[in-house]
Amino acid sequence: MLWVSAIVLGLVFGLLTGGNLTNLAGLKFRWPWVIVAVIVVREAVLLTPLNAIAGAQYLYLVALAAIIAWTVWHFDRVRGIWLIAVGASLNLLVILFNGAHMPVAPELAGSLIQRGNLGQYTVMSSATHLNLLGDWIKLGPLPEAYSIGDVLIALGLAIVVFLAVRNPGAHKELTRP
Repeated sequence: MLWVSAIVLGLVFGLLTGGNLTNLAGLKFRWPWVIVAVIVVREAVLLTPLNAIAGAQYLYLVALAAIIAWTVWHFDRVRGIWLIAVGASLNLLVILFNGAHMPVAPELAGSLIQRGNLGQYTVMSSATHLNLLGDWIKLGPLPEAYSIGDVLIALGLAIVVFLAVRNPGAHKELTRP
C-alpha cells in the first residue's frame, strides 16, 4: 500500500506542478517484463499460502536481488531510481543477515501472528540482526510495519513518477537505437 501511495503522490504532485500524463507515457524501460515478473513473484511469496512453504523466503530474496539489479541497470537512464535501489539493498541486507527473514517489531507483528504464519518475517528480538533496518516504522492508521528500505523505495518511486510527469527531459530514451 505504501508504494501505491507513493506512486499516486508522485503523479498528483507532478500534475499539480504543470506536468502532463503524456510525459509519463514516454518513460520506456528496457525489459519491463523482467520487473513485472519479479514483482509478481515477490508479491506471491508475500500474499499467498506460498509463504507457508519452507524455503519460499529464498524466492523472495532472489526477487529482491533481481529488483536491485534491474534498478541499477537503469541508473543512467531514470533520475531518482537510485533511491529505489538503495532502499531495496537495505532490505536485502537485513534479510540476508536474518536467514532470509525480515525482522518485524513485535508490537506491529500482530496481524502476522494472528494468521499463524510469519512467512518470510520473524519477530524482532535480541537474536535478530540489524533491527534498525527491519520493519518497525508505522505510518498512518494502518497496522502495517515498514522498514527504512521500504520508505526509501517509496520515496524513490514518488520521485521517479514526479520527474517523469513533470519534465519530459527527466529521462532518456531507454531503448537501443
